Amino acid sequence: MNSIAKPIKPRKALNKAFLKVKPYREEIELFKTNLIKVLDFSNEHESEEYHKNLVSGFLKDSLYHGNHFINTSGRKDQVIHIGPKPDSPVGVIIEAKNPKNKSEMVSVENLNKKAFHELLLYFLRERISNGNLEVKNLIITNLFEWFIFDANDFEKNFVANKSLVKQFKDFEAGNLSGTSTDFFYNEIAKPFLTAFEETLGFVHFDLRKYERVVRNDDPKDDQKLVSLFKLLSPQHLLKEPFVNDSNSLDKKFYSELLHIIGLSEIKKGSKKLIQRNEEGQRNLGSLLENTILQLDSRDKINRLPNPRKYGDTKEERLFTVALELVITWVNRILFLKLLEAQLIRYHKGDSKYAFLDLKMIKDYDDLDSLFFQVLAKRQGERNKEAQTLFNKVPYLNSSLFEPTDIEHDTIFVSNLRDDKPIPIIASTVLKDEKGKKRSGELSTLEYLFEFLDAYDFSSEGSEDIQEDNKTLINASVLGLIFEKINGYKDGSFFTPGFITMYMCRETIRKAVVQKFNEVKSWNCKDLDEVYDKVEDRNEANTIINSLKICDPAVGSGHFLVSALNELIAIKNDLKILQDVEGKRLKEYEVEVVNDELVITDDEGELFEYHPGNKESQRIQMALFHEKQTLIENCLFGVDINPNSVKICRLRLWIELLKNAYYKGDNELETLPNIDINIKTGNSLISRFSLDDDLKAAFKDKTIAYGFLDYKKAVADYKNTASKEKKREIIQIINEVKNNFKSTLDNKFIAKLQKAQGEVINEQERLNNLTAFGEKITKADKNNLKKLQQKSEKALLEKEEIVNNVIYENAFEWRFEFPEVLNDDGDYLGFDVVIGNPPYLRVRDVSENFRMYYSKSYKVSENQLDLYHLFVEKSFAIASNSSIHSLIVPNAFLANRNNLRLRRFILSHFSIDKIIEVKDDVFEEASVEVLIFIFVKPKISSSSNYFIAEKGDFKFKNSFNQEAFENTPNNNFTVTVDSKSQKIIAKILNKSVELSALFKTISGIKEYQVGKGKPPQTIEDVRGRIFNSSQKIDETYLPELRGKNLSKYMFNWSGEYISYGEWLAEPRVPEFFEGDKILIRQIPNKDSLIASYVKDRFVIDQTAYIAKPSVQLDVFFYLGVLNSKLIFWYFQNINNEFDQLFPKIKVKEFNSLPIPNVAYSNPQLTNVVKNILAALEANKERDISGFEKEIDNLVYQLYDLTEEEIEIIENA
Repeated sequence: MNSIAKPIKPRKALNKAFLKVKPYREEIELFKTNLIKVLDFSNEHESEEYHKNLVSGFLKDSLYHGNHFINTSGRKDQVIHIGPKPDSPVGVIIEAKNPKNKSEMVSVENLNKKAFHELLLYFLRERISNGNLEVKNLIITNLFEWFIFDANDFEKNFVANKSLVKQFKDFEAGNLSGTSTDFFYNEIAKPFLTAFEETLGFVHFDLRKYERVVRNDDPKDDQKLVSLFKLLSPQHLLKEPFVNDSNSLDKKFYSELLHIIGLSEIKKGSKKLIQRNEEGQRNLGSLLENTILQLDSRDKINRLPNPRKYGDTKEERLFTVALELVITWVNRILFLKLLEAQLIRYHKGDSKYAFLDLKMIKDYDDLDSLFFQVLAKRQGERNKEAQTLFNKVPYLNSSLFEPTDIEHDTIFVSNLRDDKPIPIIASTVLKDEKGKKRSGELSTLEYLFEFLDAYDFSSEGSEDIQEDNKTLINASVLGLIFEKINGYKDGSFFTPGFITMYMCRETIRKAVVQKFNEVKSWNCKDLDEVYDKVEDRNEANTIINSLKICDPAVGSGHFLVSALNELIAIKNDLKILQDVEGKRLKEYEVEVVNDELVITDDEGELFEYHPGNKESQRIQMALFHEKQTLIENCLFGVDINPNSVKICRLRLWIELLKNAYYKGDNELETLPNIDINIKTGNSLISRFSLDDDLKAAFKDKTIAYGFLDYKKAVADYKNTASKEKKREIIQIINEVKNNFKSTLDNKFIAKLQKAQGEVINEQERLNNLTAFGEKITKADKNNLKKLQQKSEKALLEKEEIVNNVIYENAFEWRFEFPEVLNDDGDYLGFDVVIGNPPYLRVRDVSENFRMYYSKSYKVSENQLDLYHLFVEKSFAIASNSSIHSLIVPNAFLANRNNLRLRRFILSHFSIDKIIEVKDDVFEEASVEVLIFIFVKPKISSSSNYFIAEKGDFKFKNSFNQEAFENTPNNNFTVTVDSKSQKIIAKILNKSVELSALFKTISGIKEYQVGKGKPPQTIEDVRGRIFNSSQKIDETYLPELRGKNLSKYMFNWSGEYISYGEWLAEPRVPEFFEGDKILIRQIPNKDSLIASYVKDRFVIDQTAYIAKPSVQLDVFFYLGVLNSKLIFWYFQNINNEFDQLFPKIKVKEFNSLPIPNVAYSNPQLTNVVKNILAALEANKERDISGFEKEIDNLVYQLYDLTEEEIEIIENA
């Protein structure tokens, strides 16, 4: 075997995000026990079967238990199935050898042995003969030595080799000179592997090297088993999902936290909604009810500046304000829990650094003091009691620990009552001394602290064993939980990590290349080419740091966290990631795995911060300041929900907290004020246009601050630690923004005043004419009327813009982010717009909003959805050279109600990629989604269609978006490649829509309660009282259903229906008379079902009726509609992804392309008549020869080439 054998250490083979997952102590102990059994029971004098049983027993008892069937399968030694039953697919193939059988066993130096030949044969049989795509890994072992091969490598090196596969198929078919397995091993596998010149990687280890580890009592030594434990786990060998924090909701944590807050989850339709507990089930001690009580008793809601924005009723306002306050407080507490866990880990488990418990915080007053008198003040500024009690708690500076406006306007946490306990939830995680679930009542703070303490918040960067069996909770889990809580009104859909990671990677890498090309006048196509050109690391960092990324519906901030991780990974890939002194982090690999930022050293070990270690300090500082720079300069977000904005800010602060470092004795680096980058507002509504001139706002000499002062103030705000300075900066920012608003308001007022002045002047002129006896002409009167109308319009516009209630939450993109304005105040825009906008039909919002959207957005049309508006807004707020990616419902590809959206996309964007997501992305949501990646400006380029399935993104085909200009309704036929698009163009060139030559209608609807005259009853419907197997009276007519139709003919089942106004939806009788073509709603797998009917039949709703509306040859069109070409067109043009039942919709039926009358072909007509005659004589007659003839004539009609015909035939 000439290949380069590439053995890999167990840790190096593991998914780097999986490295972060800590196994429980009890799992490791069980693994040790069974590993000792293997070592003790091995006996080379025993049979191979004996050792196979040891292998399967070890795997079953240690890791797989009853979740996966492990046994022999066919002629394979051993397999692990992906499920608990033997009929589930094989996921792992194992070839086991006796330890003394050295002649057949592979070695690191030589894989070309019988054991490998056997494994190869088993794999080819499983993969090719059985068609199994689920095999993930293959193993060769002699009990002690293990060789593990990734099935992807076997796929690439062996299944992709046509010569080897042909030999295998010939061998299996018995077409070769030998049929024994030895023949395959010696005559096929061995020669192939001898000539094999590729590199083949595999994991290798020897269980005997772990002997000392498993037989000593030092628990620290057990860490050496962690990589081996993970390597043999189903999460690695079967590639099962592990507890990946960015995707997994811990439901126990979630439900108990809801209980403590005072919320409950209900299911409404397909959505899970969060609501206040029902009356009678409310606990006054819960955070929410306690807060509502204090708000109500102090009459705080009526004292708010604008109570209306919190709801329409008193109850709704109380709930909304209380929830915002509670989320603010819980945010702080969870942040502090993460901080506490991190401090304890930094100090090697020293419990003196714990501070979230009843010893330190006895009541809500103490909690309030912790927020504002400890974390918000330096050690020397704290009062003596706080200095003593919280001497281990660092000063953080962050505005997270400054009173919010709503706290100032209502209550602080210290106002809550301490004497109201709450019952422990039945499913609690809390245990008593005997290990049983706790019951009874606890004070709310005691419950909250003990509940949080039952979980592990300290996993970042750790590769330890979970000693106390606590479940992991980290920033990503918290983001997911709060995303659900925040979506209490409409149901929230948290975007899974594999989606955010992919979207950020694809968009931001393109944007980085684009930015370098723009700044450096390069013409790089990808990041590799940028890497080859970069010479100055500092300049390259500056270029990336200038990138501006925005999520206009930011939610919990998941996309921005993924973007932050991706930016750091890009710097790593460009080799420009450096410390604060400008030295490269060259000994470390930084990458995004499973949506987590993973930092490993040369040995593949996870980086972990150790205060006092110089190198560790260097890396931690570098990561902290890198994140800080990128968050401050590059990441921006807006959300209409103020709670979402709070969570997003929290997520970004937590990202910084992960890399917090000590810069002195007990002094952590302070957190910047990043809250100014994440703002509350309605992204879709603005009073001011992006091209409104701001210069007028600074012309008045009395104005104290200029535009550059505004930009500087925003930049200064992010890093000031002084509260006085911060207040001063906020005052400057607010003064400048108010100046913008008043100046732009004046524009509308001036327009009104001008229009009113013109009316007054014209009226005076006409009065003067009258006074001097001159006649007022009709033109004079019309002119006055026009001026009055103009004045009224200006008044309405002024009232709408200045005073309209819909502008209360308006977000002013024009000036809210000075980072995307140049020094003259001109709007430049964002380089990347990314996110998961809300999917909400606009009919569900109030009338004034619908009117605004209809007037302000080009994509507005019937059945408008908010995500349509976000697509257009994405274009508006972006720079002229930008990348856009949103995850949206796939209906917009072909839905007729999305026509304006498709036209907007075609005229404004270049489509880079469209990715259809096959997985159920959103829990509890049935919506089918896709990811789009668009480029602005529009340029001529090829586009690509991908499918995302099980976290894997697979290229399917390229397409040309310009072809969509000519598809019916500008449908996006993304599944059609460029060659197929040319076929579609040929079809459309000679075609008209079916409805242009035929009158069309769907069949009758027989029954529906409440319909018909008289209205049908439930008994009528159930009894199907109008159907009969015989003609009862003159109202009874023969009836055909879709199931009676076949190609060209029909088979009436003798069914009659009483036809008249008593039916739910009768049709015009003329459609049942004379020559007509019926088309079944559900076609065959390979063709439409079009039948010719001339007799009088009533047709039910499972078929469509087409009656000629002009003089034409009905038999010619019958043949065309039954042809392969028309069915191929139907499937592709309508994006019918469901190949089992691609039901024809009414609009699709009407728009089917059929040849213009001028192209009628008598030859084709004759073939159709021959078919009808043949079927009339014998309904079982084989007509495939005739059908082939029709297909060829249709191909000729549309001038298809041989290559194009082959595409249709092979579809």
